[in-house]
Amino acid sequence: MKATRLDASTAECLVFTKRAGLLAGVGHDLTLRVERFEVAIDPDSIRGRFDAASLRVVCASVGGQDAPGALSERDRREIEATIAREVLDAQSHPWIEFRASLPVLAGAAGSGLEGVLALRGRERPLTIDVRHEGDRAVALASIHQPDFGIRPYTAMLGALRVRPDVGVRLTAPWSE
Repeated sequence: MKATRLDASTAECLVFTKRAGLLAGVGHDLTLRVERFEVAIDPDSIRGRFDAASLRVVCASVGGQDAPGALSERDRREIEATIAREVLDAQSHPWIEFRASLPVLAGAAGSGLEGVLALRGRERPLTIDVRHEGDRAVALASIHQPDFGIRPYTAMLGALRVRPDVGVRLTAPWSE
């Protein structure tokens, strides 16, 4: 494998949150984009650094469908500020980092990349599923927020909350 460098100009990193709770029906799921990151893939390792203060709301969705008018610009700014300040504590922990040794573990449905994720001052093992979709490589992971000391966001006295597991998808160009 040849050395490759990725960032937000060559790849896309999205985070997906889902809602839960008694009042989940009045809330919406979110798709967030990480605006600043770098991934270095070398013959024997992969390292990623993601700016914890750079998550931006792409869209809200309800019932699995994008809901373009569901959030005002003010709502978006408040969500982004809450994520950076309260959820990820970006001031104290500005970078989310992933590192793994290669090779990737191959399987029938794709490959698995076993590494370590550092988030909010805690490190935990993380397995990333990697697959090819045409000319793109897609890496998928599920992050259990409490493993990193993150209490999932709640509102309305806990009747509306974010599920503890969030999805992450990194999509990048792929060539054999």
